[in-house]
Amino acid sequence: MKFLKVFISAIMLLSLISCMKDDQYSSINFSDTVTVPKAVQNKNKEILRVAVAAMISPKETFAYYRKLLSYIGTKLDRDTILVQRKTYKEINELFPKNEIDLAFICSGPYALERKKYTFQALATPVVRGSQYYQSYLIVNKNSKFQTLSDLRQHSFAYSDPNSNTGSLVPKYWLHQMGESSKSFFRSTNYTYSHDNSILSVAKSLVDGAAVDGHKWEYFQSKKNVYTSQTRVIKKSEDFGSPPLVAALSLSDDLKKKIQDIILLMHEDPKGREILNNLLIDRFLKPKEEWYQPIWKMQQVMKGA
Repeated sequence: MKFLKVFISAIMLLSLISCMKDDQYSSINFSDTVTVPKAVQNKNKEILRVAVAAMISPKETFAYYRKLLSYIGTKLDRDTILVQRKTYKEINELFPKNEIDLAFICSGPYALERKKYTFQALATPVVRGSQYYQSYLIVNKNSKFQTLSDLRQHSFAYSDPNSNTGSLVPKYWLHQMGESSKSFFRSTNYTYSHDNSILSVAKSLVDGAAVDGHKWEYFQSKKNVYTSQTRVIKKSEDFGSPPLVAALSLSDDLKKKIQDIILLMHEDPKGREILNNLLIDRFLKPKEEWYQPIWKMQQVMKGA
């Protein structure tokens, strides 16, 4: 029996590795994190340290956001450094340590923990004409599942423990059913990025997952090799899209300059091109009411 368990585990591991060698996605070693530099790269320029929460994998994050960060840095006459970590929490914890200046973060930590992590929102992206986004419950397109209830005693993937769309929302759905992850699913795991969750469902490594609707729509539009292998069977209510936040330690003048650059990007041809590649229409000043539904969900969960 012990030999059989070891053999099965080895086969599952080899299968996962072979899946991750696909041309569209490469295997990711999250232990290889980026250290926040202490010294400037150019003696004549200050550094702007910018992080991107692991909503998408490190490989994809760099490709998508490098030009956007360079654009901001050029406008400010600063060098920019992209900082990455495995989890949302690890990114957020850089703020009170004064090791990061800006970050594109998940809406969940912004709505629920911005005082703890000492950051404020500067801008919210408008995607497909809306400043809102949703959680998508996805399953393999060839599966029999049609509703969340159909996933009872099946495997499920969450993205990050602090993710709104990839964790809080599906757990809230279960709460509404009088269930929890432990009572409802046969097994669960965290993938630590939405594209990894999509991949897991497409490859039938898990039966279902909850993902950021923006990310699913992006891949469906840009390279749908995996999203095309999934189906969306449930969408959440609207929440304010993941914002760009700044450390409270930055001067008000610098925060205002950064905000103005971001809010006017769509009026600049070069900025417009960058936004088009990200499928972002423009950025808006955030409003608190956009993020209230997230806070309300958490209060309901706390009450439970």
